[in-house]
Amino acid sequence: MPFPSLGLSAPLVRAVTERNYLAPTPVQTAAIPAILRGEDVWASAQTGSGKTAAFALPILQRLADTPRERGRFVRVLILVPTRELAAQVAAAFRVYGRHQPGPSMKILAIFGGVSINPQMMALRGGADIVVATPGRLLDLESHNALSLSAVSTLVLDEADRLFDLGFADELGRILARLPARRQNLLFSATFPPEVETLAGKLLHSPTRVAVETAPAAQPAIVQRAIEVDPPRRAQLLRHLIQTNGWTRVLVFVATKYATEHIAEKLRKAGLDASAFHGELSQGARAQALSRFKEAKVGVLVVTDLASRGIDIVRLPVVVNFDLPRSAVDYTHRIGRTGRAGESGIAVSFISAETHAHFALIEKRHNLNLPREQIPGFEPVEVEVPAPIVSPAGGGIKGKRPSKKDKLRAAAARAQKTVTSTAGASAPVGRGADPARPPSAPVNPPAGATKSSPVSTALPPRPAKPFRPLRLPFRGRLR
Repeated sequence: MPFPSLGLSAPLVRAVTERNYLAPTPVQTAAIPAILRGEDVWASAQTGSGKTAAFALPILQRLADTPRERGRFVRVLILVPTRELAAQVAAAFRVYGRHQPGPSMKILAIFGGVSINPQMMALRGGADIVVATPGRLLDLESHNALSLSAVSTLVLDEADRLFDLGFADELGRILARLPARRQNLLFSATFPPEVETLAGKLLHSPTRVAVETAPAAQPAIVQRAIEVDPPRRAQLLRHLIQTNGWTRVLVFVATKYATEHIAEKLRKAGLDASAFHGELSQGARAQALSRFKEAKVGVLVVTDLASRGIDIVRLPVVVNFDLPRSAVDYTHRIGRTGRAGESGIAVSFISAETHAHFALIEKRHNLNLPREQIPGFEPVEVEVPAPIVSPAGGGIKGKRPSKKDKLRAAAARAQKTVTSTAGASAPVGRGADPARPPSAPVNPPAGATKSSPVSTALPPRPAKPFRPLRLPFRGRLR
């Protein structure tokens, strides 16, 4: 089915043709007509399925038919979890809408980590489309830099990731500021219970779009599992890059510290590597990602921050230096390569400690990858611990407790404290026998009578002796 048959205008069809979009993807085929009709949409689509164009194209067409009101109003609000995704979605809107007739639309990307003053200046006079992270949007709204009372379309992109990053409270505050009559579009790769609850409250008779195809099942991605001992992973990574001639490699690790540590090791080995994680400033993150996209840096070592929504064109290789915590994150990681019909390679390092964990990931994705050993890097460790699986069905677990595990442990400790406090609040006074029932009298000490109760108060503290304050004499004697 070609794009014009979906009801898109000629300028938008021209824009997607210039992007070499030959035919709409399944999520675009199902979502674009529904959005053009003004319906709410509930879309489940994996990364790389073309969901950004699925809501950007119809939104641009609907905005072209209505002029923007004067003032600091926003017509379309798109909430995303990360700064990089905000910049990427805003850039996609500009590319798709560059051939639209009439005055150009005002499209802004708003996120934290940078000065708020330029964003406040840019919002003067309002905006047609605002792509924002929740925290900075609320900051600007509290400064009266924008008004959300005229939002006609709300888009939640990567809704599950918004909850994973702890934006639940911010989402509630933003939704309370929006008008009741609006179009709601919810796009998410997975639908945990909190997202299901939000969708039930937010959407009204939505059009359901479910795309089951996942990058893990695409034949364009060659997946490899290489066995190696943990201390030799950095050496093996350098060996694979040099022997295979990989020009650009995206390396996933578990922690922010590991990004800097592995990048430094690779730089000492003569490779041009950079680290990318959440504690970098926005300028440093943007520079690292831009240099990697332009092939000025050959290796980018990242956390799972880069596993969602970041589009890196023609990325040949993804390496799981550390295995992801869940099977869903594995899908998003390897989905950075093999996009838009390109081929790619996804390599996972497996040790004796993570062998069972990777087997569970394989089971979730119906995979059975052969284990490889590179000459000179054969593993020595043979002990394979038992897999640790979440008892509440929260996914595949590693040794480190997840955020949900920590919350459950904190709730259990709080409940235990409340129970112990309630048990200790029984009226047992000083000198009372805890084993004696409350109705049993306490025998008074020798010499005490019934009319003279036994005092249990502490003796008063002795008063400090009075010491007059002596000030230095500064006057003149006469």
